[in-house]
Amino acid sequence: MNQLFSQEEIYRYSRHLMIPEVGLEGQRKLKECSMLLVGAGGLGSPAAYYLAAAGVGHIGLVDDDVVDASNLQRQILHDTAHVGELKAESGKQKLLALNPYIEVDAITEFFNAGSAMEISKEYDIILDCTDNFATRYLINDLCVLTGKPEVYGAIYRFEGQVSVFDAKIGPCYRCLFPNVPPPELSPSCSDAGVFGILPGVVGTMMATEAIKLALGIGTPMIGQFMIYDGLEAAFHKVTFPKQPGCLVCGENPTIHTLTDSAASCADSSLFTLAPEDRITPEELQNKLQGDAPVTLLDVRAPVELQISSMPNAVNIPLEKLAERLDELDRQKEIVVICRSGRRSARGVSILKKAGFTSVKNLTGGINAWVSLYEPETFRY
Repeated sequence: MNQLFSQEEIYRYSRHLMIPEVGLEGQRKLKECSMLLVGAGGLGSPAAYYLAAAGVGHIGLVDDDVVDASNLQRQILHDTAHVGELKAESGKQKLLALNPYIEVDAITEFFNAGSAMEISKEYDIILDCTDNFATRYLINDLCVLTGKPEVYGAIYRFEGQVSVFDAKIGPCYRCLFPNVPPPELSPSCSDAGVFGILPGVVGTMMATEAIKLALGIGTPMIGQFMIYDGLEAAFHKVTFPKQPGCLVCGENPTIHTLTDSAASCADSSLFTLAPEDRITPEELQNKLQGDAPVTLLDVRAPVELQISSMPNAVNIPLEKLAERLDELDRQKEIVVICRSGRRSARGVSILKKAGFTSVKNLTGGINAWVSLYEPETFRY
């Protein structure tokens, strides 16, 4: 076994080697283990960093996104010098700089039903470090169908979640949440915000569970769901059983192949509004300079108005819109605005379903507006 490690590696991992539950045999298991992280952002950053430091021999980073300056508040795998680079490539460089004795794959291919099987086939353990429900359900179904364990993590503002799913011996994600929720109940970090330190807490917990699985030590969180409240410094664990009627791991499953049919941030009308339901900043400017009455409806959270706002806009947060429709004049044209055009697209959908006939979404949101007409105002 000693031939598997160099003297440099033995010294590097020496604090592991002194732990009875790890030792040289455990370090060998880590070196021979492969783990795939789907997502190299907030959760993937700390998870990948600690897995690399621990000596996991083969790590895959799947992410087709690029590093943005707004990521650096929490995505510690990247830095200012790598803004604009692909996250998978940036992450690979950082992990190999930390530990040159491991193998890292930078996978920039889009992870969907058509690619997931091929991308994941070389890896033993899958870590769900994503930020959308469509990929989350895809990863769950992939792991059930291939018999691989999954380490799950999720974050929202000050709250985090961690669990381990292994359908061979316990429940899967669908046993707890059978169906994909509607998009209005699944905001992303870019829409809702996230406390920068929170992914570090959750991501390191995910790495802990992944290493426990690789070593075969401790009690993995299979059938357990950990909820962390960062504001109260409180952990709450709930248990849940395997469901005989589960769609993918139950006694009579109906899901036998991977599909992309689940709703995601990219569909369900968010980015498929008809051309007549959209308005550009230039078109809106012309309207505001004219005589036709226009209602500006800002569906952002009130705290965001501290950064930027449009004069005379009515602020109704998206989550309150359905219950406050009577505050809007159905006779006027309504232009819905948010930060980037994502939440406002949902707002347009809500209004049209409620019978509003003259509703448009501001393309690019208030960020696009201020870039053109109020450059002294902050974008975020």
